[in-house]
Amino acid sequence: MPVSVQKSVAPRNKTLVLNQSDTALLKKNLLYLEDIKTPHNITNKTICADLLEALDYLPNNFADLIIIDPPYNLTKNFNGTVFNAMKDDAYETYLSSWFSRVCQKLKPNGSLYMCGDFKCTAAMQRVIEQELTILNRITWQREKGRGSQKNWKNGMEDIWFAVKNPKDYCFNPKAVMMRRLVKAPYKVGGKPKDWEQTDKGNFRNTYPSNFWDDISIPFWSMKENTPHPTQKPEKLYAKLILASSKKGDMVFDPFLGSGTTSVVAKKLGRKYCGIEINEEYALMAEKRLKDALQNTSIQGYQDGVFWERNTLSAMQKK
Repeated sequence: MPVSVQKSVAPRNKTLVLNQSDTALLKKNLLYLEDIKTPHNITNKTICADLLEALDYLPNNFADLIIIDPPYNLTKNFNGTVFNAMKDDAYETYLSSWFSRVCQKLKPNGSLYMCGDFKCTAAMQRVIEQELTILNRITWQREKGRGSQKNWKNGMEDIWFAVKNPKDYCFNPKAVMMRRLVKAPYKVGGKPKDWEQTDKGNFRNTYPSNFWDDISIPFWSMKENTPHPTQKPEKLYAKLILASSKKGDMVFDPFLGSGTTSVVAKKLGRKYCGIEINEEYALMAEKRLKDALQNTSIQGYQDGVFWERNTLSAMQKK
């Protein structure tokens, strides 16, 4: 197994790296396919295995919430394993090869979120609709990259929101309120209307919509950053987990990557289980889970609200 080599980096570079001592220690925490072939406790565990092989050994109806970030229909190198772009119908077949089996792991009142981009989101919609009821499509602003000289810069991604039973599912909008800076405060009788006046700024708490423009992609100076090429921000997943689960619920991620789902679930008092085929990424997830014992903070989330991008840090400097 290749292990990330410690290189000379800038003092402010907080990107996660694994060393030999990490590998030896953290590997003991992983479950492998042979482990789960016999009855095994999968609560708060990272399973290092191929999803298609592991699913048969996981109990049905065990997850309150499933978050899926599968390979998009793009050619991408995942630490030596290349996922190749394919024709649209072939990609849809790929999704169908595992999606219904993943849905079997969801409780009758459970919810599911699936991430995608504009190239694969239509295929995802069709596959999801075969098993679940789609309630919404979230679009979030993925502000990263320098853009293209021959096309519009792709700055958006989608997250499909679906449930097993549209009459019985968990949704907590007050847990994911957005705090925005009020630039043109409106008063009635000389008093603030629907906003709060403070000595560090004027703010309004608003209910969440299905367009999120407050997400920062992990980069080198952020503690949560890892070498994984498609890592999702902790803040992004915190919204999904807070809205669609309760403390103590089980959150399952069948494409765990470097562990964002499990880490955020742990920080927010949920149980977790994830499957990741690449051992190095699985070890990164375990290292992040270990770090979460000391650091439960989530960038942009404080005082029970999600702060508008760059607002919280600006307020703290005042």
